[in-house]
Amino acid sequence: MIQYALKCCEGHQFDSWFQSASAFDKLQSAGLVTCATCGATQVSKVLMAPAVRPARATAQKDEAFQGNQTSGPLSTPASPEEQKIAELRRSIEANSEYVGGEFAKKARAMHDGDAPETSIYGEANLEEAKKLVEDGVPVLPLPFRPSGKDN
Repeated sequence: MIQYALKCCEGHQFDSWFQSASAFDKLQSAGLVTCATCGATQVSKVLMAPAVRPARATAQKDEAFQGNQTSGPLSTPASPEEQKIAELRRSIEANSEYVGGEFAKKARAMHDGDAPETSIYGEANLEEAKKLVEDGVPVLPLPFRPSGKDN
């Protein structure tokens, strides 16, 4: 997997992960790489610093030298869009039940009236998701991975 910093023709910047550099090139040439904010398909890579982790001893020495002053965790949302996605994530995780890989089965059971309606989120493969949409089950892809899936 490779992460690229991207920028659309409207000036919106965002990051995205791709299976490989060639996968990015194929998706971009097919017009499938779109801006997370405006949906523009004219997206290009921007200069990005490599993610290099220093040796543990060096990192501790640098931290002591800097007086433990850090600019915050790298996971802090950088843009208003990222902040809204973080808020959405907190709301969904606080008000919904995570059902993991059982999502399609449970969503279908609620839609068919075989289970009580409740707010759930989880994972479904592309085939399962298409079938739910085709059958009129109200589902929506989320712009984040569930907390349990983060590494």
